Amino acid sequence: MPHVIIKTYPKTEEQKKRLVKAITDSIVEITDSKEKAVSIAIEEVTPEEWPEKVYRPDILEKQNTLYKKPGYNPFSK
Repeated sequence: MPHVIIKTYPKTEEQKKRLVKAITDSIVEITDSKEKAVSIAIEEVTPEEWPEKVYRPDILEKQNTLYKKPGYNPFSK
């Protein structure tokens, strides 16, 4: 029962639909899950809110769960 939460800057509805389809297809293929078992949420976050709403809690504070780490840090100047 994979559930994916995508946090991103605002996107168009078309972009969101394409992203959800691509991720769903990959999950079904790679994990041998049924499409009906996959759920995906998209949470849009503005660039101004990103450091405190996403980067700090989901990236800095959860480094041990990241399989793909970003190549940037909004807190280092």
